[in-house]
Amino acid sequence: MTQSPVLPAFDAARSGDTPATAVARWYRTDPVCITAVDTHAHVFVRGLPLAPQRRHAPDYDATLADYVAHLYANRISHAVLVQPSFLGTDNSFLLDVLRRYPRRFRGVIVVDPAIDHEQLAMLARAGVVGIRLNLLGLPLPDLRDARWRALFERINAFGWHVEVHREAADLPQIVGALLDADCTVVVDHFGRPDPLVAADDPGLRFLLGTASSGRVWVKLSAAYRSAVDTDGMQHGQRLAALLLEHFTPTRLVWGSDWPHTQHQHLVDYDTTCAALAQWVPEREARETILVGSPRRLFRFD
Repeated sequence: MTQSPVLPAFDAARSGDTPATAVARWYRTDPVCITAVDTHAHVFVRGLPLAPQRRHAPDYDATLADYVAHLYANRISHAVLVQPSFLGTDNSFLLDVLRRYPRRFRGVIVVDPAIDHEQLAMLARAGVVGIRLNLLGLPLPDLRDARWRALFERINAFGWHVEVHREAADLPQIVGALLDADCTVVVDHFGRPDPLVAADDPGLRFLLGTASSGRVWVKLSAAYRSAVDTDGMQHGQRLAALLLEHFTPTRLVWGSDWPHTQHQHLVDYDTTCAALAQWVPEREARETILVGSPRRLFRFD
C-alpha cells in the first residue's frame, strides 16, 4: 500500500489506551489525503438484532477498533463499510460508525424498497452512498416491479449506487434491470463466476460486456468466495486480468472483505492486501484502483 505521512506512527502507550483503541480514536481526526480505500468490510458485535431471514450469524465480534487497527497497519486511510446480510435493514450499528468517522468512512446499507425520501436524506447526511442487494441464496426479486423502480428513482436522485451480490449466472437479469433504471451499479467479489468454468461463465461474459455502459464498477474482493479450492489467489489473478482489460482501473475498486465471514480460517487482512499486488502488478493501475476510482465512486471529496 502507499506510504504517506497521513498515517504517522502513533504512540498508544502515551494515550493510555490499548493499541487498537488508540488507533481507532486517532482515526477520528481529519485525514490529510487519501492513501488507499478499503471499499468492502463489515463491523459487528454479538447481541445485535438479527434479520429473520439469514444464511448465518457469526459467533464472534468484528469490532471497529480491530478493523481500524488493520487499516492503520496497512497504511489505508479511508474505508467503506457494508451492512452485513445477517443484520437485515437495521443499519443503526453501521450508521453510528459513520457518524463518528465522517471524513474517513462511507456506508452501503440494506433498505426496504418502501423507504421514503426523508429517510434516505437522513442516511445521506450520515455518509451513506449506496444500497446493497445481497441476493445470495434468495429468490430473485422482480427489479422491474413498480416499487423497485420507485426506489431506484429515489436512489438515483441522491447520486447513490446499487451494489449487487449474486452468482454471475443471474447478473444479466439483475444488472440489466438496474441499468434500464439508470442506476450506477457496483458488482461484488469479481462477479462470483462459477468456479468450475470461471472466465467462460456466461454471466461473467455478460458483466464484461457492461463495461461499455460506463455505469458499472466491479470490486476486486473475496476471490476465495468463488474459488474451486481453498486458495483464491490464482483464481483472483485470472479474473482481475479480464476485468482490467474490459473495465480499466478507473472502474475497479479493491476491498478486503474483512472479517472474511465463513472464510476467516483461510485468509487474514494482510493476505488480502498482498493479493492486490499480485492481481494488479502495475503500480499506477493499483494506485487508481486504491485511490482514484473509489474517491469518485464513494464520494470521498
